[in-house]
Amino acid sequence: MMESLLIANRGEIARRIIRSAKMLGIRTIAVYSEADAGLPFVSEADEAIAIGPSPARESYLSQERILEAARQTGAAAIHPGYGFLSENAEFAEAVEKAGIIWVGAPPAAIRAMGLKDAAKELMQAAGVPVTPGYLGPDQSEERLAVEADTIGYPVLIKAVAGGGGKGMRRVERAQDFAELLVSCRREAAASFGDDRVLLERYIANPRHIEVQVFADMFGNCVHLFERDCSLQRRHQKVIEEAPAPGLDAATRATICDAAVKAARAVNYVGAGTIEFIADASEGLREDRIWFMEMNTRLQVEHPVTEAITGEDLVLWQLKVACGEPLPKMQDEIAMNGWAFEARLYAENPAAGYLPSTGRLEHLSLPGSVRVDSGVEQGDDITAFYDPMIAKVIAHGPNREAALSKLAAACACIEVWPVKSNAGLLARIAVDPDFCAARIDTGFLDRHGDSLVATEPSEIAIDTAATVLSRNTDGDPWSALAGFRIAGADDKRVRIRIGEHLVWGKARRGLAANTVTIGETTVLFDAGNAWPISLPVASEVEASQGAGDGAILSPMPGLVISVDVAEGDRVAKGDRLLTVEAMKMEHSLRAPFDGIVEKLQVSSGLRVSENQLVVSVVKEQD
Repeated sequence: MMESLLIANRGEIARRIIRSAKMLGIRTIAVYSEADAGLPFVSEADEAIAIGPSPARESYLSQERILEAARQTGAAAIHPGYGFLSENAEFAEAVEKAGIIWVGAPPAAIRAMGLKDAAKELMQAAGVPVTPGYLGPDQSEERLAVEADTIGYPVLIKAVAGGGGKGMRRVERAQDFAELLVSCRREAAASFGDDRVLLERYIANPRHIEVQVFADMFGNCVHLFERDCSLQRRHQKVIEEAPAPGLDAATRATICDAAVKAARAVNYVGAGTIEFIADASEGLREDRIWFMEMNTRLQVEHPVTEAITGEDLVLWQLKVACGEPLPKMQDEIAMNGWAFEARLYAENPAAGYLPSTGRLEHLSLPGSVRVDSGVEQGDDITAFYDPMIAKVIAHGPNREAALSKLAAACACIEVWPVKSNAGLLARIAVDPDFCAARIDTGFLDRHGDSLVATEPSEIAIDTAATVLSRNTDGDPWSALAGFRIAGADDKRVRIRIGEHLVWGKARRGLAANTVTIGETTVLFDAGNAWPISLPVASEVEASQGAGDGAILSPMPGLVISVDVAEGDRVAKGDRLLTVEAMKMEHSLRAPFDGIVEKLQVSSGLRVSENQLVVSVVKEQD
């Protein structure tokens, strides 16, 4: 077994690798950027070394800095985790050339599966069914538009080198194709250094099903069953589960066998995931499931596979990388129960899922289930990296039991003042359609309005009223409005909860889950966080939105394109500029027909949250 292991990653996955490495007595080495110096993974490793400034390109994506750190610390092996350099064949080759063990897929396999068009051609040759589309070398806009017309709308534009939902656009109409192609290519170039794309038929009722595979250096290859990752937002997974609901034994055997066949076709070694897209309009059928891509690394959602198999996949990775055979053969791997993983993100679902940054002044995660987190209370969520706070993993003997555990766990999450999707996750877990497994990748688009809490519940309002009344002088009934001698008090209290000025009803015995941070009292209700206070007499509801034409940046980020100039006429909905934050692009659009009066930013400029970037005025008649 290797003596030391450098982890070329950060946060949650770095902590995860450290835990398994220590079980084998391996000395662990963390690398970290300036932004991450205080995070838990740095102190939990046996040794840590700084590798550069906060931007990923200057730290975690710098092959030279990571290899230099390995040389300085005498690392025997490097584990890339997922993301960053985990699927970079050039880096894998450089690691091996330096005489260091690469805990990952062979460079040749990474290269073969890293480009979606070449991978699909390879799978076709291996007898694995692939989604209909265009994989050709002609990348001209004219040729791509013709191919899109031939496939039929809607179509998907996908970056050839893409992954993780980056470089992907759904096009509904031919007239939108050119604009979305430009946006997709720009994002692909920024994320992967390659702006080539392919086209695919858009599946109307798609299920995203993936199979975990593992292979060693002796030609042994197994699968550890499938996961369903259909619950997505903007092609980013939100909740994953294993096994896939509605998948019968025969269909399971077919796709798992196809996954092993795909891995063997590229002489695979290590942990990998074969992703399939299924047309679920008539249920999950063998003839309606197609190969989509292979991720030549460990997946974010690997804990659900660990939960149903009882295996430690990172431990498997380390053993296989050291030349050991697979810990178990196919007939020794069994599936037990059901598991879910919910991704807790620093984002605001009520504001279009905009990223949220800042210090986690209060963070309480459930202790009843497995939680993999890269941060703790007091740590910062920055705009430099993925906004994940934690992964919440629940396991039970069946789907209903596991889902019940997940719902309870998500409902007790407390995050402040950074906004999170905890309330959304809690609502999804009790949604009747989700509980009945009526899911596909469009689930959140269809159910979004009912799953996002834009205003507090009645119980939250009454709880806030009770807490605020009690806080006045310790007597919850002394501050009640409407009290009359010889009459019944109506127990109403005027309060501010979040951005809402409402009447609440104070009630004896009402349990409250609140924390006071500085001068702010925060009420937590089913994953949602509401600041509560007694309003001053002159207070009125704060106005929201850009009705006056002042367009504010909704989050800190980088302006990557400006589409207008001062004096331009714009129509409602026209794109004014695009801001990039946390690897995602956000377009700011005109709130009404008018004229661009003032442009405050230019391409390449960094902006802060709520910074005025452009103002639009209505054209005078």
